[in-house]
Parts: sequence; structure tokens; C-alpha cells
Amino acid sequence: MSDAIKHECGIALVRLKKPLQFYKDKYGTAFYGLNKMYLLMEKQHNRGQDGAGLASIKFNVDPGQRYISRVRSNKAQPIQHVFKKINDRLNDGFEKNPDKIDDVSWQEQNMPYIGNLFLGHVRYGTFGKNSMESVHPFLRQSNWKHQNLIVAGNFNMTNAMELLQELIELGQHPKEFTDTVTVMEKIGHFLELEVAELYQKAKEKGMSKIEASPFIEEHLDIQRILQRSAKNWDGGYAMAGLIGHGDAFVFRDPNGIRPTYFYEDEEVVVVASERPVIQTVFNVQLNEIKELDRGHALIIKKDGKTSVDQILEQRPKKSCSFERIYFSRGSDASIYEERKNLGKIVFPQVLESINHDISNTVFSFIPNTAETSFYGMTEAAEDVLNEQKTAKILNGQRELSAAKVTEILAERPRFEKIAIKDAKLRTFIADDSSRDDLVAHVYDVTYGVVKSTDNLVVIDDSIVRGTTLKKSIIKILDRLSPKKIVIVSSAPQIRYPDCYGIDMARIGDFIAFKAALELLKDTEQYHIVDEVYKKCKNQVNRKDAEVVNYVKEIYAPFTDEQISDKIAEMLKTDEIKADVEVIYQKVEGLHKACPDNLGDWYFTGDYPTDGGHRVVNNAFINFYEGSKKRAY
Repeated sequence: MSDAIKHECGIALVRLKKPLQFYKDKYGTAFYGLNKMYLLMEKQHNRGQDGAGLASIKFNVDPGQRYISRVRSNKAQPIQHVFKKINDRLNDGFEKNPDKIDDVSWQEQNMPYIGNLFLGHVRYGTFGKNSMESVHPFLRQSNWKHQNLIVAGNFNMTNAMELLQELIELGQHPKEFTDTVTVMEKIGHFLELEVAELYQKAKEKGMSKIEASPFIEEHLDIQRILQRSAKNWDGGYAMAGLIGHGDAFVFRDPNGIRPTYFYEDEEVVVVASERPVIQTVFNVQLNEIKELDRGHALIIKKDGKTSVDQILEQRPKKSCSFERIYFSRGSDASIYEERKNLGKIVFPQVLESINHDISNTVFSFIPNTAETSFYGMTEAAEDVLNEQKTAKILNGQRELSAAKVTEILAERPRFEKIAIKDAKLRTFIADDSSRDDLVAHVYDVTYGVVKSTDNLVVIDDSIVRGTTLKKSIIKILDRLSPKKIVIVSSAPQIRYPDCYGIDMARIGDFIAFKAALELLKDTEQYHIVDEVYKKCKNQVNRKDAEVVNYVKEIYAPFTDEQISDKIAEMLKTDEIKADVEVIYQKVEGLHKACPDNLGDWYFTGDYPTDGGHRVVNNAFINFYEGSKKRAY
């Protein structure tokens, strides 16, 4: 229903622990790792459709043979395009060498992408452009195996400029400014230092240069490299990396903002951004999959040994609640239950809005991502109606006939599929009026199920900008001629920008912010906007730890309900005949539904890192000054 949010990226890592011949013998193909990577990435396509990439490393190839392969795409269907290019390369190799189709040893030496270690990434562009150069994985090349570095991640750094400056002060000249490149170069710098120290030790032991390489690979301290690299990182991240000789790591931020799960058995180590993806692809039980602890790294050495090591001191757990509300696929057992609870918890507000008249109310949902919350709302509606039916029967005592009791028991809430999305809007019309008319027809509606005496309650997972609501959804719902339209958001009001992975950088885009501004005008308090701007400007040169989120003062004079009512007023255009009401989940309700994922800064303004306060400060300054640039 709400405008699409470009959001989290997804990572996938597979480390095969057995020789490739093992997988050929057991599963019938040496492409076992590639096949699993395709599934892991495709099952996470919801996390990114701007680009996709895959890198692989071979362990047992002769010098002079390519042991790192990488392929990336920013096409319309990037995952499919990536694997089409891989398949084309492999098919070409077999066409030229048909006698090698069962020769795993030859394939390992000569065919690209048939490796022992894989890293995949699906991307939404939250930093930088959607050019090929911005698509992960990134590669830092070297002629020494142990200095090749491949990095991909699900993250944003709030202090990318500061990290860039640190690289410059080290004497480096980064080829571009994106937080991924900056982070990769930081890791690469300390990787080089670690290698240099180990090489010196090897020399002291009398080793030759060729003897030093395996010594370095064996003793490379990934934990130490990450500790030195991440010392000043500020952001939310799940960072994955491969080192050319075969070591790998996945590192999670100290607040646990970005999700990371892993599974290991005697054949494989696998990492993904979502738990059910691993369950489905590897057919394992939920309790066999572990969540990577915040501030820790899963480190996989070339010899197959794994460890989970602390990198940074843990901070309060602030896992992103939007993962539970919307971003992650709802097939996760916990997320499914949490989304149902969001629908249940918001229902008392709905009940009050419809004056407890369930019989004359139709309940539905838009878009499909809100379906699970809708199920929770339906269960709550059924519970309330059952209470009402019980009261009618008990109050009637012996006077009720069997027919009347049957009539009462037959009453049930009315749940309908009201809106169906016909097709993705093609914005080929240049003028705004024509485009708006097209937008109003993105959804079709089911006629004949809503009466003029009915309330129509429609739940969404979130309402961010309100543009699609105003230009499309409310208009098409009004065609059904209900007496009242109630728009319900299973998420609280989005009031503040995010800077840890979600593309919500401009505070002026948020309908809740716009509503607060209108209320300030209505109540002759708009001077607060000027005062907040001055306070924000006075903080520009302060350290992040000293920055205060004064933007909270914009919302402070008003209750949640006042802001929701103003949003409804702003969304209802002159041609809408029905009454319109907007209901948002309370922050307290969110925490009750999702007790283990308390990251709520986009709702509350309580950022988990110091850099977040600087971002909201910059976002408000940009709004006030009319700048369209990003706040981070």
C-alpha cells in the first residue's frame, strides 16, 4: 500500500568442507556449491533487486591457474542474469571438452566458479549509484593469495567520510567513495600489516619466500585484523569476506542491527541474512541454525576449522524491528508469529474506531506483505465477536429459541480480498496529471461485498510517505461506497530517517513529519521549526557523541492520535465521500509483538549509535534548507 521502501541487502556464503569429488559422488554434481548459492540468493531476492553478484575461490589449483572468479549484474533480474552468465561459461567449457563432464579434477583446475568457497550478494542501492561498480562483492586484488580480499555486506556506515579520511591519512588513495570500498580498504590495510608481520616471523625462522606463504596462511589472525579494522566503524552491518587462500569471515555489528544466521555440519558451513532460507535450502531444523552474536565474527579457516570470536565490545541489542514487520520473508517461524501479533495488538484501536460494530465491518489487507498481520487481526476480531455472541446468549437466558441461538452462532466477521494489484505501473506518461490517473488504477477492487452501511478496515505493514495511499488506494476503496475507510498500519509512525541499511534518508518525505508540521501551523507553533534548525546548526561541528536529537521537539506538542488524525485529513482528497481514519501501531505494541528486536529509531528517534544522531541532525538541516542531498 505504502510507497516501496528500498531496503536491506542480503548475503549468502557457502564453504564446502569436503573435496569436490565427495559432492559429485553423493549428490551427482560438482556444482553442489553453485546450486546452493543460487537457491540462497534467489530465496533472498526480496532483500535486493538492484544488483547481484557472486565470487568463488578454488583451493587446489596450480600456480598460473585462475582461482578466484567473480560475476556481477545490475540488470532487471540480476540473480538470474548472474547465473545465466555462469551457466553459459560452464556450458561453453563442456562443449569444448565433452570428455571432461565427469572429470571433477579437471573441472576444478580449468572451469570457472567450480570452487570450495562462495560469497553471494543481492543489493538494494542505499549508498552510491546502481552502476556495476556499486554491486557487491568487491574485490581487492594482489599477486599474493593471502592478500586478495573479497567483501560483501548488508550495511550502511554513518561515518563513511571519516573512514575515508582515515585511509587518506594512511597514505592511501581510494579509487571511489562508497562505504563498501572504504570498509574493504580498511580491512585490506590491516590484512597487509598482518601479512607483513607474519612474513618477518617466517624470515626469522629461516623460511624462503615460497615457504613463507603457507606459514602466513596458517597463522593469519582474522580476529585481530577485524578488531583493528572495525575500531571506528559506526553503523549497522553484517560484513562477509573471503581471503584468496581460503579463509573467510562474517562479522556482525555490536548492536546486532543487521541480521546474520549460520549453520554448520560435516559437509558445509553456510551463512545467510535470513534463517528460513537456510532451513529450506539445506533441509535442516530451526534449532540447528544459530544467530551470529552481535559484535562477533564467524571465522572459517582454510583447514575447515570454525570459531565465533568477539571483535568489538557488545552494545545494547537493537536488532532492526523493520526486519520483523516487513523486510524479512514471513516464512520464519518467529517472524510469522510476530506479524500476527502486530495485527492482534493493534485491533483494540480498530475496534474503537468502528464503535465495536464488527457485523457491519469488512476487513482486508493491502499489500500482500500485510497478509500475516491481517491474520492476526482476524483472530482478534473473531475473539471479540465470540465474546459478543456469548453475551447475547447469556443475556437472553431461557427466552432464546433454538433458531435464534443458531442465528447468533452463525454470525462471523467479514474478511474479504478487496484489492488486487493488476500490474506494475508503467510511468511512460510525461505529465503529472496523466501519471496520477494511471496510479489510481494500479489496483482493482472486488465489488459487491461492501455495503454503504459498512466500515472498511484495511491493514498495511507500514505507511511511510502516504503518496500511494492518497493517489491510489483510498480512491479505489472509496469506489465501494463504504461509510468509513479505516487505514491501519501494523508499524508505528515513521518519523525519523534510517541510516543503517534502509533507504529512508530524507525526513521531509515522511507523512508523519509533514503532519506534525501542519499541526504546528494549525496551533501557531511553527516557530519550533526555526528553533530546532538553529539547534541543529549549532551541532554541526560537534563530535557525534555530543549531538542531541532535537528533531523530537517537532513531534513533542502532539499525541500520536493527533498526528494520525492529521495524516487522515491530508490523505483525504475532495472527491472522497467516505470518512477516512488512520490508525498506527503504538511503539509499545511493537515491542510487545517483537520483544527480541527492539531497534526502533525510525519511530522513536532513539538511535543505537552516535552516528545516527548526526544523521537525523543533517537530515533536518537538509529539509530546512531545501537540499535534496542525503543525510549520510
